[in-house]
Amino acid sequence: MQYKNRIADKLLQESLEASGAVLIQGPKWCGKTTTAEQIASSRIYMNDPEDMEENIILASTAARRLLAGSTPRLIDEWQLAPQLWDAIRFEVDHREQHTGQFILTGSAVPPGREKIRHSGTGRFSWLTMRTMSLWESGDSTGEVSLQSIFAGEEPVGGEKKMDIEHLAYLICRGGWPEALEMTEKAALRQSYNYVDAVAQSDMSRVDGVARDANSVMRLLRSYARHQGGQATARMLQTDMMANDGGMSEGTILAYLKALNMIFVTEDMPAWNPNLRSKTAIRTSDTRYFTDPSIATAALGLGPDDLLSDLKTMGLLFETMAVRDLRVYADALDGHVYHYRDKNGLECDAVIHLRNGKYGLVEIKLGGEKLIDEGAYNLCKLEKKIDTERMKAPAFKMVLVGVGKYAYRRDDGVLVVPIGCLKD
Repeated sequence: MQYKNRIADKLLQESLEASGAVLIQGPKWCGKTTTAEQIASSRIYMNDPEDMEENIILASTAARRLLAGSTPRLIDEWQLAPQLWDAIRFEVDHREQHTGQFILTGSAVPPGREKIRHSGTGRFSWLTMRTMSLWESGDSTGEVSLQSIFAGEEPVGGEKKMDIEHLAYLICRGGWPEALEMTEKAALRQSYNYVDAVAQSDMSRVDGVARDANSVMRLLRSYARHQGGQATARMLQTDMMANDGGMSEGTILAYLKALNMIFVTEDMPAWNPNLRSKTAIRTSDTRYFTDPSIATAALGLGPDDLLSDLKTMGLLFETMAVRDLRVYADALDGHVYHYRDKNGLECDAVIHLRNGKYGLVEIKLGGEKLIDEGAYNLCKLEKKIDTERMKAPAFKMVLVGVGKYAYRRDDGVLVVPIGCLKD
């Protein structure tokens, strides 16, 4: 199954041109193997039931047999044999061609990292693949380019009339590639299947620690209720005790680590700009699932439920918007952060590129009142930034779910419908 707009395809090609081996990591079902297969000249599937046991033995006794083949060679689910890492590093060093040799894919950080003796610096590059953005899934027109906005161009021509009912569906469907080929009912079921797999097996298989499926589900529900917030493990514990039953704080921290290892969650770090004042900046990470449908499935919500609770829909739309911004930032060699200070001033997303340029983004479901609120916050934050010590923001944007046109307000703030945006 191929999708012409997958940003990871281009990033993989660029990484292979610069590195001996590329590790593609990300959540299960996001399309890592398919992306790798499209460029690989040979492949081995470490989790093939017929060969898995033998493959794992060979990784320890005769790793070169697994690495032999036309390049680039795909090694799928490599984390089943972490010792392959050092074998690949050695092989890259001793081949005449040092770049474009191997592609590794995996849906979990390997628990056996102690078996890895070398960091891979200079031989490996890392590519985090995410579920599909709206541009990649064909649900955005792509008329407004984030790259062009960073270059100072006007977001002209952006038009997307996305009604709130369809937006609710997209939040619940998520960015799972296989869901695009399904009926709406079946597509919505995909996220439930994903959450069930996480609770029933993935959380225990990631590091060999048995975890209770019901406890995993309780934590997922609590985490979903805190999307876009800075909930601590103790806050999650309190929430779980009030709603579903309790877990110890230490157990919650261990479960959160496992969720991160299998790319179910990806919390957003804080942005620390140079400010004119000595305002203290909150440095806690913001909680996000890697895809909004994980939250809706954990809470047992469908599109109609979101339409009946617009506050919750707004929070989960933020999760979807953050996913898209992360995908687009990856394409531009950037990262996404959040800002919050002790006075309560927030910025939902700061897209910071490697060249020092950055943009400020507020995420709103839609409506004039919310857009005005977001624009006010962005202008207030801009005034606090010390532009003698760092660049001024390249743009200020309110990213909306429901809105027809992209335009620039009189205060300089861009208003862009998410259904118009691309990298």
